[in-house]
Amino acid sequence: MKDLAVNKKAGFDFELLEAFSAGLVLTGSEVKSIKMGQASLKGAFVVLKQTTKGLPEAWLLNCLVTPYKFARREDQDPTRSRKLLLNRRELLRIVNKTEEKGLTLVPTKLYTVKGKVKLDFSIGRGKKKYDKRADTKKKDVERELRRRMKG
Repeated sequence: MKDLAVNKKAGFDFELLEAFSAGLVLTGSEVKSIKMGQASLKGAFVVLKQTTKGLPEAWLLNCLVTPYKFARREDQDPTRSRKLLLNRRELLRIVNKTEEKGLTLVPTKLYTVKGKVKLDFSIGRGKKKYDKRADTKKKDVERELRRRMKG
C-alpha cells in the first residue's frame, strides 16, 4: 500500500467521524499520472447523486489529476468528475450517515492496493475557527513537552 496523494488539511478543517474506502473509475493515462504522484486532493470533495433508478452514486469532484505527459492531450480534463466504486449496502449506509445536517464527505488520501488506485474518504463535520485554534495550541504544547523531555 503506497500513498499517492494525501489531503493534509482534511484533519485540520474537519472533525473526521467515520472512514470509508472505494475504488475509482479512471482512464489508463489517469492511473499512470496518479501513480507518478501527479494528483492533488486539495479542494476535492465527494457528493452523492441519485440515478434515474433512484439509487445513489458517489462521485469525486474537483480532484486534480495532471495529464500524463505521454498520453494524447485532447481528451484529458484534469478536474473531471470521477465515479466511486461502492456496493449498494455501503452507499445506503453512507447516505443514512450523511443525512444529518452539517456532515460532508471529505477525501483524505489516494493509494494503491495490488495495482489498483483506491480513495479513502471520511464523513466529516466542519470545525469552527476556535476549534482549529485549540487544536493548534494543543499540538504546540505537546511538541514543547516532547522537546523538554528529550533535552
